[in-house]
Amino acid sequence: MVKRLRLNDKSVRECEPEVGRDYQVFDPEVRGFSIRILRSGNRSFYLDYRFAGAQRRMAIGRWPEWTVTAARERARQLRRVIDEGGDPLGARDDLREAPRFSDMIDRYLAEHVPHLAKTNASDQRSMLTKLVAPHWGRKLVTEITPHDVAKLLNIIAKGRARPSKEKPNNRARKLQGPKPTPIRANRVGEVLRKMFTLAISWGWRTDNPASGFKKRIENERERFLSQEEIGRLAEVLDAATDQRAAGIIRLCMLTGSRVGEVRQARFEQFNLELGSWSKPAASTKQRKIHRIPISAEVAAIVRQRQLVVTKGNPWLFPGDTPGQPVKEIRRFWINVQKDAKLPDVRIHDLRHTFASLLVSGGASLEMIGKLLGHSQMQTTQRYAHLMDSPLRAGVDAVASMFRPRPKLVHDADATPVDRKTA
Repeated sequence: MVKRLRLNDKSVRECEPEVGRDYQVFDPEVRGFSIRILRSGNRSFYLDYRFAGAQRRMAIGRWPEWTVTAARERARQLRRVIDEGGDPLGARDDLREAPRFSDMIDRYLAEHVPHLAKTNASDQRSMLTKLVAPHWGRKLVTEITPHDVAKLLNIIAKGRARPSKEKPNNRARKLQGPKPTPIRANRVGEVLRKMFTLAISWGWRTDNPASGFKKRIENERERFLSQEEIGRLAEVLDAATDQRAAGIIRLCMLTGSRVGEVRQARFEQFNLELGSWSKPAASTKQRKIHRIPISAEVAAIVRQRQLVVTKGNPWLFPGDTPGQPVKEIRRFWINVQKDAKLPDVRIHDLRHTFASLLVSGGASLEMIGKLLGHSQMQTTQRYAHLMDSPLRAGVDAVASMFRPRPKLVHDADATPVDRKTA
């Protein structure tokens, strides 16, 4: 028989546990509300109800952490939900099973990131695990709001303190203050926007909290080598003992290619008769085959490498590890920077210099975009201002047509004879 008793703290305390079984005492005031007395002596509040023809029992909390008054009020709230057709226990189970942001990261890394370029994939994995997961890892995907996105990107934009070398021997280190990283914040925002777009297609939420994130101003680095600097660079490369690394730098300068594309170049990609280089999709940033014409100087470098590289080795610049191309040339470039007196020049600046020389030679932005392998015209637009010089020459030519011509001015005090003589 069901036990019923007006529950209060005194009556709950006086309920004695029974040997060999647990039992419930129901409160007559709220239908289904009860206290369950365990054989161990512990006591907990429950709410029994029916949903879709099935009997359900939902735990409210343990006594005495929950008082009878608090538990009864909670039971009333749940009862209202049930009377309106809801299933509070099912909602709780759904909440427990709801995907968290850590699940979202795992699925994004497993399904989307493998289709990206290797460097991009590694960068996104680092951003998510180091910059985002520590803040949002345990949050539900549906809990994240546009305010959360803005707050996180503000933290990333401020930067973080980093250990830096104080002495060349690397024994003493100090912690520098945070360095602002607004561009990093923009990249994280773009990744989050893509992730939440995918989350919508997965059915994990219905909106994208990162769709309108505030994008920080990015000041594109513009460093172009002058003719004098190009001359110094060429002299240093000619005198370098490591001509393999020097050849990589020369190709970067002569083709405007990224250093990764040059490092992974194979002999089979070059057609010396037609004068072309077909870069495979695996090595290009845009993940597409990129075919460009090459100059006679580039063809000469390829022929020279054919004489130096062991026959059968496919790599134009084979690395020290058998079967692999050169991995990195950072140390070589540091020495080049010192010898050529180019301390602020990056290897990637050679690509910008190549584009600037094309502009000065009269090439159009469309042509430059094709040679550099840009997938979007807006990327090439950064070189548009370099076209000011030929445009200015045209403007000056028009202006010269309207420029007032010099006129002969006579002295008012001079006599007619003087004027005639003059």
